[in-house]
This record gives sequence, C-alpha cells and structure tokens, in this order.
Amino acid sequence: TALNAISVSTELIEEELKPHLDTLLAMLLEKKKGAAVEIASSGVLPTLAQSLRRKSPLTNQVALVVAEMAREAAVRDPCIDAGLVTVLVPLLNSTDEELLLHTGRAIGRICFDNTAQQDELVHSGVIPRLVDIMKLHPENDPLVNVCLLALCNLADMGNTVQYAQKAPENSPRFHLFSFIVVMLFSDMLKLQFVESGVPEALSEMIRGLQGGSDPHDLCSIKIASSLIVSLLLGDESMQKCFGEGKGVVYQDVLSWLQSSNNQLQLSGALAIANFARNDSNCVKMLELGVVPHILTLLEQHVDEGDVSVQHAGLSALRNLAIPASNKVRMLEDGVTERIRTLLRSDMPPVQFKLLGTLRMMVDGQENAATVLGKDEVLLSRVMEWCEARDHAGVRGEANRLLAALIRHSRAPEVISAVTKADGVRHLISMATSEHVIMQNEALVALAIASAIDIDSMEESFRKAELLPTLQKMLEDPVGAVEFKFSALGLICSLVNSSTMKEEMESLNLKETLTKLSGHSSTKLATQADTVLAMLCETS
Repeated sequence: TALNAISVSTELIEEELKPHLDTLLAMLLEKKKGAAVEIASSGVLPTLAQSLRRKSPLTNQVALVVAEMAREAAVRDPCIDAGLVTVLVPLLNSTDEELLLHTGRAIGRICFDNTAQQDELVHSGVIPRLVDIMKLHPENDPLVNVCLLALCNLADMGNTVQYAQKAPENSPRFHLFSFIVVMLFSDMLKLQFVESGVPEALSEMIRGLQGGSDPHDLCSIKIASSLIVSLLLGDESMQKCFGEGKGVVYQDVLSWLQSSNNQLQLSGALAIANFARNDSNCVKMLELGVVPHILTLLEQHVDEGDVSVQHAGLSALRNLAIPASNKVRMLEDGVTERIRTLLRSDMPPVQFKLLGTLRMMVDGQENAATVLGKDEVLLSRVMEWCEARDHAGVRGEANRLLAALIRHSRAPEVISAVTKADGVRHLISMATSEHVIMQNEALVALAIASAIDIDSMEESFRKAELLPTLQKMLEDPVGAVEFKFSALGLICSLVNSSTMKEEMESLNLKETLTKLSGHSSTKLATQADTVLAMLCETS
C-alpha cells in the first residue's frame, strides 16, 4: 500500500513517492472517516517532514497532504511530534502562492487551540511574515483569509474570522485585515489607524452589509463592529472617533442601537459606554439624545433577551450618569422609572449592572434617593439580592445601593421603609465586610438613620448585636483608622438612646474609648474623646 511504501523508506525518489502521495491525497479529499488517523499512525509523518525539509518538486503536494490531515484534531499532536511545524515554518518565505496557501493552512490547523505551540510560532517570527504575505498578495483572497485566520488564532481572537467576507483589494475588508494585524502589535498604532480613516472604512463596510442574512456577511459585521469597540479603548482614538458628537463613527454607533442585529446592538452599547469615559462626552451625548435609544434597547431585551446587550446598555447608562448635571437631566427624563422594568431579571450580570446604575443615579440626588428609597417593590428585590449567596458581586452592589438610599436621601420615610423591609440587618452585616469602602458606607448610613429616627432602629440594632460588633472592631489592633472613625460617628448617634446607652455601659464601652483616646491618629483620638464626653454627660 501507499502507506507501507512511504513508511518503510526515507530515501524514496520523487518519481516513486508521487503516486503514493496521490493515493493519500485521494483518501483525504474523499473525507473518508478515520483516513487521517490511519495515515498518521502508519509512521509516515517523519518521512513527510524529511521530504518538506528537502524542498523538492513534491513540496507543494506534501504540504497539501499535511494540511488535509490536520483537519482532524487527533493527528495534530503527532504532526508536532514528527517535527512538521518546524519544517513548515521556513516554507512561509516561499514566493509560490500555492505553497504558501497549503503551508499556512497546515500550520494554522496543526497549532489551532495549542497555546504552547502558538507561543513558539510567535517567538519564531511568524506574525511579521504573515503580515508580509498579506501585503504581497492582497488580491489572493484564499491566501489572505488563511493568513488572517492564523493571525487571529495567534491573538486569541477565536476562529469566527473563517467566514470573513470575500472582497477585492483595497476594499473595507482589506482595511479590516490590516487593522486586526496592527492591533496585534501595539496600542500606539491604533491612533494612526484612526487618523488614516480605518474606523470610517469599517463603518462603511457595516452599512453595506446590514440587513442581509448571509453568514459570511453577519460574521464580518461582528468582527468589524467588535474592532471599532476595541479601538475606542484608547483615549485619543476614542475622542477622534467621537468628534464632538459629529463623527461618522459616533453617528453610525447610534444607528447600531436601533438595529435588529443583536451583535450591532451589543457593539453600539459598548461603544457608547466607551465614549462615556469622558465627562464632556457624557454631557454632549445627553444633549444629542442618546439615552432614549439605550432605554428602548434595554426594554427590548427585558424578557428572554440578550444578557450581554442588557449588561452593555446598563454600563453605558451608568457611565453617562457620572456627571452631576447628567444625573438631574436623566432623572427628569424618567430614566429610573424605565430601567425599573429590569428588576424582574433573573440574570446576575444584569442584576449587578442594574444595581450599580441605580446607585450612580442617586449619588448626590436627594429626590431620586427618596423616591427609590420608598419604593416597596424595589426594596423587596434589593433585599433578595442582599442575600444572593452565589453571587458576591450582586450581594455587594445590593448592600451598597441600600446604604446609598439612606445616605443621599436622609429622609425619615426612607429609613422607615428600609427598617420595615428588614434592611437594617443587611447594613450591619455590610459594616463587617472585608471591604473598607463598603464598611464606611454602611456605618455612615446607620449613623444617619440613627440620628434621624433612633427609636425605630433600636430593636433591629439589638437583634443584630450592633454594639458588640462595633466594640470588637474598635478594639481590633489592625483595624483601619477610617473605619474606626466612622464607627465612632455611629456611636455618637446611638448615645442619644437610653436603651443603647445602657447597653454601652454593660459592655464597658468607656474603657474601649479611653484606650482610643491615646491613638496615634489625632483625628481618631479626638473623636474618641468627643464620644467619651457625650457618654459621661448623659450618665
């Protein structure tokens, strides 16, 4: 058989080897099940490697055989072990386009999903060579696509580009190829691509492909829109694309939000979130009316929707709400009412982003915090999420929103609603968090609530053993100074309650405070003295 003939000798001359290679190739091209594994296990791989090393007239055919074999995942490791990758790489320096095509396919398939082998290829200088091949042969569509796929695999960008759109030289697609390649090397080059009009070319390409159902076109839309989003990660390139809200890319991004294509919706929301990293951009986008588009998009995906789109849309809203002037405007436009529909989401990523967005909306906004803080439906859902055992992020954001509603509203009716919803125990639990920021937020919220309505809080404080918890934290030798300062602020509020004061005396809290009076932090020592004086006055 052909397998035996090739495997028994490494010295077969070309005339004898060719018919056997023809036989192997026929087996592979027939897609006969198990053919590649049978060939690999016969012992012919070292012979094929030796033939490639000699660069004979059969080199093209041998490279094609290897490329076809490597379609099967099971033969890839044996190909590596036989040294085929090592002998294939130098063939990328050939000027023969057919050989380059077979070699590129063989290397790409053998090394697919093999991180160690891909690292070796990068170190051997394969990336610049693949770029050169694309530059030298832009009109050879199959060859360019093979190089592109290899580059994207090396960049860990996945294999979606195998469907890359067919298009002639100098088309937007070729800009797309070039853009991907450049992004592999340096973020510094992104700005140069923006200045040379690549994002506009990508946007134009997307406009031309929208509305179709061809899988190749849909994949090209996905790649192009994702690349534009990646480009916006650079501050300077992002600002150039924004162009004070008049840039072509920004205008196209707005149209993506209104597209029926989920991928464009996702990329559009992510792009807006990136544009909104700059406060002046946020103000400008609000003036230009971006928020209603995002809200409409979110509402489309509330039930059985795309979690990624919801997550991205909420990220955009959260960033847009950072400037204080935007918060006021967004609240006037009814943003909080419209995003409340997402409260029924059972997807943790959406819950997490929704909580963070609401927290940003009430930051420094007394009216908004009061309205939301009295909302029984919202509070009920937040209480559920405060106990989300499997999702620490959701749990943390729920607690932070609860504290924010009290801190920013300072309203008796909010404190009453939170107490009624059994939220006090969550705030006390939050005060013992390992995160200092969360500890402080909880303590400040509890101090405000105590100062406004200590009577309604006493029972909850006793049940949750608040004072023993605070005393333990004040006595912790490695506890953060800022946390202890906030804890003392809370105790100041509690001193006004005779019930809480009695508990302080039974715990001998005065001794704890006396020790803190000698603390190296003057600020903390002074606060301890103040609380101690208040405690003595009311005794």
